[in-house]
Amino acid sequence: MQSPSPALTPFLEQIRKAGEAFRQNGSQPTFANAREGLATLTRSFVTQPLPMARVMDALIPGPQWDVPVRIYHPDPEQSLPVLLFIHGGGHMAGSIAVYDGIARRLAKASSRITLSVEYRRAPECPYPSGLADVTQAAEGALNLLEKLGMLHEKRLAIAGDSGGGALAASLSHRADHGAGFSIEKQVLIYPSLDYTLSQPSVESLAKGYLLEKEKILWYFDHYFQGRENRKTASPLFMEVTHPFPETLVVTAGFCPLKDEGKAYAERLKQAGISAMHEEFGEMIHAFLNLEDLVPEDCERFYNLAGKFLQKKTHE
Repeated sequence: MQSPSPALTPFLEQIRKAGEAFRQNGSQPTFANAREGLATLTRSFVTQPLPMARVMDALIPGPQWDVPVRIYHPDPEQSLPVLLFIHGGGHMAGSIAVYDGIARRLAKASSRITLSVEYRRAPECPYPSGLADVTQAAEGALNLLEKLGMLHEKRLAIAGDSGGGALAASLSHRADHGAGFSIEKQVLIYPSLDYTLSQPSVESLAKGYLLEKEKILWYFDHYFQGRENRKTASPLFMEVTHPFPETLVVTAGFCPLKDEGKAYAERLKQAGISAMHEEFGEMIHAFLNLEDLVPEDCERFYNLAGKFLQKKTHE
């Protein structure tokens, strides 16, 4: 079996030892240490600042509360299309601040005005709170830019990593069924698409590669706190009808979620949707959050996603 990139070996060993120490001292996983862990990891390895012509915070109003977004505009003098970015973190961790570096890189690579969404997270706000927030953001993104007087094209794409990929894909299926917004493209980055965890890689890569099956189940049990049908909530099993966004699915060779990403891309293709799947064979889940360790792979991703998002639909 192929091994992860040698650049990741010391990091994975460090994670293994830290996990052992965590368990031996009697500590328990909490939403607080999950958030701290992802924030610390990202802050440690996404360290190269990327200037952006304009960055500002704003609110997208809704019936119950206003959803915070951070807007990244790579060229305020130009009318650019729009990208809604939905961060990962197992529906529990991550934030606009944690993903600032990644959002900046996506904005620059895609040449799109990028709105990063601060959606509500579990366990305080379980399913479907986060999905409601990103839906509200998708519905109001173009109107917000209009009110702010920002030059923009009325073309909306979405991108999300991990749990954010689940929310992004769910948005695409909602848009497909008469929602108040239209999505032309989606980029799903090592996405979580099957809340039933029925794909083989969940077992074959269950332990030892940062994201582990036990932790995924823990995330899901905090996200779904009622009697929700997890299969129905999974984008992998949602109905696919036309029109549907052109799709890029990126998976990592040592990520337990990789098979559901592959299966989703194949399902879209079989339904006649333009879908592309690209696997980063030596990478692990969340490798964009480890940029300083694997800069060439991250650069390859941003180039790939940028070209996909810049290309006009059906060009």
